[in-house]
Amino acid sequence: MTDDRVLFEVDADHRIATITLNNPRQRNSYDAAMRDEIARYLDIVADDDDLTVVLLRGAEGVFSTGADMNNAYGWYGDERSREGQSAGDERSREAAPKKSRPSQRRRLTVDRKSFGFYHNFMGFPKVTVGEISGYALGGGFEMALMTDISVIARDTKIGMPATRFLGPALGSLHMFFHRLGPVLARRMLLTGDIVEAGSIEHLGIFTDTCDADQVPARAQYWAAKAAKMPADGVVIAKEAFRLVEQSQAYQGEEVASYIFHAYGTNLQFSPGEFNFVKTRAQHGTKEAFRLRDEHFHVPEPQ
Repeated sequence: MTDDRVLFEVDADHRIATITLNNPRQRNSYDAAMRDEIARYLDIVADDDDLTVVLLRGAEGVFSTGADMNNAYGWYGDERSREGQSAGDERSREAAPKKSRPSQRRRLTVDRKSFGFYHNFMGFPKVTVGEISGYALGGGFEMALMTDISVIARDTKIGMPATRFLGPALGSLHMFFHRLGPVLARRMLLTGDIVEAGSIEHLGIFTDTCDADQVPARAQYWAAKAAKMPADGVVIAKEAFRLVEQSQAYQGEEVASYIFHAYGTNLQFSPGEFNFVKTRAQHGTKEAFRLRDEHFHVPEPQ
């Protein structure tokens, strides 16, 4: 079964495949089904000897705001609908079973699969190009950092806001420190700050930082350049890159990432700390995000 929230196109003449996150009503956030569809298309590209590049983008000028948090427990196999979990639907709430945290074993099983997707994307055997604009948050930010060549709009909002309700141990820590550097990684993970890509342009984290209206053309340009490279040479180089990163930067990451995430999503909250899942159940997702930002706002000194 296909999911029209993920689109797939192949330009055989230029050896480029394009995967588009097509969920603009939710700023191209994704659930498990969408992520599995992306993985399926990546497998198609990996197995096609005639394709050299995959371009990852989001519909309507937004890359991705990451994992869909409207149904946080849905990632762990809770099949209750969003409507049934909505604070505004009293009848559905009365009919739904009492919520309970997923077991630690369930968290580990699911998170192992989740981070398997990110590991495969980071070590993908073909060239990956990111067309990044609007928002790249959470898992969207991780995928943006994992692309080989990244084209990003200066006004793109980037960050890991989920650290504000899950803590900084989200997994992919090796990748954050390696790609962002230890100072910026600590700042973003310990504060949950969202920053504009243009403010860190001087750090060279992204391949090409430009104005928003230039991003699609610049991404196509880089994809076309990479697609002209010898296909066998690209695959050999990508495996060599992966070996270097695994030996120098990512040792132990394939296990540590999902363990950190599984434990980190099972936090206990002390009085006065912000509990997003509880707040969302009481007030709904939109209000929970507003209350989260209100709770974490600290005015800068004058």
